[in-house]
Amino acid sequence: MRSRSNSGVRLDYYYRHVTKIILDFQSPTTGLLPASKNQTHAWVRDNVYGIIGVWGLALAYRKQADLDEDKAKAYELEQRVVKLMRGLLMCMMKQAPKLEAFKKSQTKGNCLHAKYDMFTGDTVVGDNDWGHLQIDATSLYIIMLAQMTASGLQIIFTIDEVDFIQNLVFYIENAYRIPDYGIWERGDKCNHGLPELNASSIGMAKAALEAINELDLFGARGGAASVIHCKSDKIAQCAAILHSMLPRESTSKEIDAGLLGIISFPGFACDDESLCSITRTQIIDKLQGRYGCCRFLRDGYKTVKEDPTRLYYEPAELKVFENIECEWPLFWCYLILDGIFRGNKEQVDEYSEALDEIMVRLDDGTRVVPEFYYVPADKVDLEYKNPHSQDRLPGGKTQPMWTNSLHILSSLLREGFIAPGEVDPLNRRIATEPKPDLVVQVCLLAEDVEIVHRMAEHGIEVEHISAVEPIRVYHARVLSYLNSRLGVNDKMGLSGNVSSDHGLLSTSKLYTLHGHTMAFVPQFLDQHQFYLALDNDLLADICKSDLAYLRYNWRELGRPTITVTITSNMIDHGGFLQPAMLNVINKMKNGYINGVQVTLGKMSEFINTSCIKKLSFLETTTAGQRVDISDITSYLHSILSPAGPKSFLPAVKQVFSEESFSLPATEAPSKIEKEQKRKRRSSVHGIISRTRSIDVDNLSQESHVAIEKQNVATGRRSKTEFSPATTMPPIVEKHLPRTSTPNLLEGVSRFKRSASLMTFIQAVEESKEYLAKTPPRAILRTTDPAEENAAAQVIIPSERRRSWTEGPLSPRHEKKPTPLGVPQRKISGSFHLLTDMAGSSGGIASMTKTPSWVEDKELIGMYKDVEIEDLLKQLTEVTSLRDQADIVHYLYAVKGLEWDTKIGGKTGVTVKYLIEELYYKSAQFKVWSLVRHTAGILGKQVEQLAHALTDLLVRQKQVSVGLPPEPREKTITAPLPPREITKIIREACGDDKSSAVLTQEILVYLAMFIRTEPKLFHEMLRLRVGLIIQVMTTELARTINCPAGEAYEHLMTLSPYELKDLLYHILSSKEFGVSPTSNASALMERQLSIVSHRKSKVFGVDELQQQVSGLSSRGSSKPGSRATSRRMTLSEVILDDENADDYEDRAGQWLRRRRLDGALNRAPSDFYTKVWKVLERCQGLSIDGHLLSQNLTREMTPHEFKFALRVESVLNLIPQPEYRQLMVEALMVLSLVVENDWLKNLGGTIRVDRLVIDANEIFLVDQGLCEGDATLCCTSKEPNFYRPYPLRCGGIAGVCLHFYDSAPSGRYGTMGYLAKSVAQTLNFYNEFQKDAEVDCRVS
Repeated sequence: MRSRSNSGVRLDYYYRHVTKIILDFQSPTTGLLPASKNQTHAWVRDNVYGIIGVWGLALAYRKQADLDEDKAKAYELEQRVVKLMRGLLMCMMKQAPKLEAFKKSQTKGNCLHAKYDMFTGDTVVGDNDWGHLQIDATSLYIIMLAQMTASGLQIIFTIDEVDFIQNLVFYIENAYRIPDYGIWERGDKCNHGLPELNASSIGMAKAALEAINELDLFGARGGAASVIHCKSDKIAQCAAILHSMLPRESTSKEIDAGLLGIISFPGFACDDESLCSITRTQIIDKLQGRYGCCRFLRDGYKTVKEDPTRLYYEPAELKVFENIECEWPLFWCYLILDGIFRGNKEQVDEYSEALDEIMVRLDDGTRVVPEFYYVPADKVDLEYKNPHSQDRLPGGKTQPMWTNSLHILSSLLREGFIAPGEVDPLNRRIATEPKPDLVVQVCLLAEDVEIVHRMAEHGIEVEHISAVEPIRVYHARVLSYLNSRLGVNDKMGLSGNVSSDHGLLSTSKLYTLHGHTMAFVPQFLDQHQFYLALDNDLLADICKSDLAYLRYNWRELGRPTITVTITSNMIDHGGFLQPAMLNVINKMKNGYINGVQVTLGKMSEFINTSCIKKLSFLETTTAGQRVDISDITSYLHSILSPAGPKSFLPAVKQVFSEESFSLPATEAPSKIEKEQKRKRRSSVHGIISRTRSIDVDNLSQESHVAIEKQNVATGRRSKTEFSPATTMPPIVEKHLPRTSTPNLLEGVSRFKRSASLMTFIQAVEESKEYLAKTPPRAILRTTDPAEENAAAQVIIPSERRRSWTEGPLSPRHEKKPTPLGVPQRKISGSFHLLTDMAGSSGGIASMTKTPSWVEDKELIGMYKDVEIEDLLKQLTEVTSLRDQADIVHYLYAVKGLEWDTKIGGKTGVTVKYLIEELYYKSAQFKVWSLVRHTAGILGKQVEQLAHALTDLLVRQKQVSVGLPPEPREKTITAPLPPREITKIIREACGDDKSSAVLTQEILVYLAMFIRTEPKLFHEMLRLRVGLIIQVMTTELARTINCPAGEAYEHLMTLSPYELKDLLYHILSSKEFGVSPTSNASALMERQLSIVSHRKSKVFGVDELQQQVSGLSSRGSSKPGSRATSRRMTLSEVILDDENADDYEDRAGQWLRRRRLDGALNRAPSDFYTKVWKVLERCQGLSIDGHLLSQNLTREMTPHEFKFALRVESVLNLIPQPEYRQLMVEALMVLSLVVENDWLKNLGGTIRVDRLVIDANEIFLVDQGLCEGDATLCCTSKEPNFYRPYPLRCGGIAGVCLHFYDSAPSGRYGTMGYLAKSVAQTLNFYNEFQKDAEVDCRVS
């Protein structure tokens, strides 16, 4: 008889151990494991983790077998594993209808259950009686299925089971946008049943998709039909969201020990070693104790303070659990495994020894790891006072299978019975290894032979699309069609892939089907989709961004191959390739573009180095899946529609009326013809412009004028810089009203010239003479200060709006200028904000609509005398695209989309059909304002709208559309289907169709930026699209020196690329200029081009953050020391900067910056954490009448994202962005009091708005003493000075405009005055004397 080796004896010990604590409880029928001895429910997650130790022991026996008995044990253990995995599979397959429903709805009511009956496999609780939606559990099952299959186990037996697993992949692939209940089945940590977006779920789903991709579930004996396919773009999405969330777990959990499972075994989901290290360090620093790690901060589960009679916690109750959370040895098992896979022996030994000390013995002497350790009731108070000082007791399950299974696996690895590669045969552990540099292959193809010749003239060799045979080139939509057959199984009622999206990673591969090789054009080049693809500048920009995207997200074998088709749309009217695309192609020829290595060549040259995938699932004989090339041809015929509808309107010879943009006439028309054309054109001319409802920032313009005016009075010169590239006239300070007769309306752009900045009503009689003498775009400047002052106070009565089109003003319409000190009347109109207490309605949020705007229903009344027959006759004659659009829009407003015009005597020519024709014509001529308008009427939608919104939301950004206040402004906090998004946008934008489409565009561009440059959105929790559009309008108005109403018209005429570029400059705080574009064709719409300014940035939140950080650092004598080691006195608030003189005297600079930051919701870094610390020392913070209670600190932790959202929601209730930013600065100054420990208790509720008002008063006192600029509006040396309201300077909320325009630092900086205000309010003059001079010098 052979003697047992030492290894065999040791393995036998583990076999007995595994049998006693795991296998003895396995169901003989289903193979499932119970949660505990007395529990018959089998959790998916617990079962998978519980069997991992058994699988590890089976691998060890297979490797170390000395006797046949060992081989038998290995086989038995393997079959135990297979039985459990198949048992879980059978449980889930019984719920195939729910899986199918969830793929389409993604709602928690349709998800797979999280636990089943261990004996029957049936469900044990109702759909809504448990937090079943746990994507991490399903993902964990897929990961281990893949690893076990790769190790040699046969778990999947039939093609039906393969199809089910394929549909499980579709079930989890959208994890990056699906809130679930997470690893602890609780969702929000208050356990109120609110699911959250959890990093652990997203990470596990990403790991599952990577693990099972291209895996044959039949192992070595499988074929094409048993291979699982995953979308690379879904994996990249999960990766991006995971990286943006770590080390945070969710909105309510700033850190969670469950993340160990995704940064290490079994997930290995994070491929950024530094991010893994940060997450690991935070878990250890914040959660580790003497007996293990807490699950998350303030976790009340099984503590003695928890009320066992209810499942949920009260929000303020969570503070009770701080420092007494149960500690779980489970996470030390994770850390041991982490150390083994990283080769960190020191970490392995440390946690192995610690774990050995806290293990307990059962009655039979078996040593096991308990579930958790808790603080006994009699030691809770002592633990509160001194955390981690008291001895704890073991609690929960006496032998938890999850914990002990991982302990067994770690012991087998540590003792060398198995190697890391045996439990990770898919090599997921090397995810953090550096990747080689990527080379992107680009193949240029021409859609016709003429383009081939044109490209040759540029020295660029391209092939005709037919010359690449036998390779076939298709649209990306064809790839979606092919993949729709994946996973179809009629017997189980599974429809397979329901998603039609295929991103760049998918289209950058070559595919084979029935021996044919296929290439696919990227989705962004599909010109049959939304109009964005018609802008070549935007296409070129997207192309560059996509190359960078490939560089960071490509994980396939072989190089990516991008197929770019050169179309006739990319060729200008001179027959040359348009400059933007030519520039990109030339950079590709040079080998590098934006740091990405690129090789340009023919498709045949790339075959051997490309990534090629087989569409093997389409070659099977399974019903509903097989596809032939003939099927693709039929599909192409069904989707490729004609270039546009049949034309019923006259050919376009000009975009505008003949006075503006007409083609050269071959014969001068007679006076009679001119008069006829003028009369026809005037009937509904300019009607489209009246449907645009962007609000105009009156105060923004007036405040800049006021500052400039005072600069002139004091002899100072404004340093506000404008681009030398612009050819626009100076800022408007005098506006004459439009002529009163309809025949003098001078076109769309001139009609939109706004009178809301300042209007001289008494100049009506001069208007005809003025229009006759003044060039179309000439703008006058008033030189008389008194006249300007009076003009600034003039308002437009509600009757005035209609009078511009109905006839001359009658005497009763004339209004006298409102004297200073009397609150102005608000212009009537829907959705206007009320004035504030000071009588001002200033700021971006309180803009009034452009005076020409009316709703569609008002248009009917305004043009009630227009005959429809006359309009239809005009429509068959006019050759101006604008006039055609105005007439068709009137028909739409009066008759509706389905009204049959019967133009040309033909029926079926509906208004909708004519608008479709206008859409294609305006797209052809690049008249972007009409493109947007007609797209809005037709309800066209960006294909990627839902994905764009999701990209923003899953990166923890809330999105609002429309203009404040609510309910007009709609906030979106969770991903929605495309139709619901479109509905919300339409409700928010009302009758303004152009604005609705513009909102979609902005959302798409924001998503592009957040994917490529997430730093632009740092500390921006809510993206308010309505305010962003207003900021773009006012910044454009400032730059080109025109009224905001006219600037909005210019904004609408910007091409998609220019609009995106303008948005980028605003988000990045970069200065920009504007120059007019020169189009090759006279038909083109007049447009502006955004150009970068030499000056890099304007000052704002970043500057404020640097200054506050500099102050905070003075509280300690050296880095790393405690803030109280050397207390800073408040009188030391001296801000250092070497360049004070560069911006000390910039008129309007800081006012503008505060408005931008306020509209974009920017806040300094760690701002919300600082607010939490302030709130902890007072009873509450009142911000403009809205209270942040101290109870929030009892519910939420300092770095909790939910707390940041709560603070942000209160700040967003302040309509004026510059006022909001002063609140932010006041809170930052308050945080200095806490950080430097000047006061232990800040007292009761602190009114932050009072701090700002008091700081303004102190500022005005100083201004009066030194005869500063504020003496011209808000203060004086005279003791009896009366300050008028609204303020002469235009300041809102009673705060002087010059205070808004002061830098945070400097002798007269806002922070110095806020510091005095804080000292005065909190009454601690021992630190800061009442009459002390605040020398905020920049030294």
